[in-house]
Amino acid sequence: MESCIFEGDDLETTTHLGLYNNSTLAGIVSIFASCHKLFPQVGQFQLRGMAVLNEFQKKRYGERLVSEAEICIKEQNGSLIWFNAREAAVDFYKKMGYEIVGDAFDIPTIGIHFVMRKMV
Repeated sequence: MESCIFEGDDLETTTHLGLYNNSTLAGIVSIFASCHKLFPQVGQFQLRGMAVLNEFQKKRYGERLVSEAEICIKEQNGSLIWFNAREAAVDFYKKMGYEIVGDAFDIPTIGIHFVMRKMV
């Protein structure tokens, strides 16, 4: 459970989204106002904690969560979404219009990641 708690989870600018299948929480994602040093834009939001249970993957749950996060960011006058994507998820995000910025980097115990972004 500790790996699901992030600094900033309780900020007013943080939004947590969950997608249910009947009474099962099938997927989650959080968004919060956060600037990345790679980007000069104001109105940056970070997407993080994206997860969909194995049995609900490949059923568009992830797409629905990310799309809803984009709507929430637009409603808060956000201009850019960025996140650290696992190497295995890069193609998923590319299909949704996100692009890689910079080189791959390693997060110890988790693996290779890429910074990705999309203007909203």
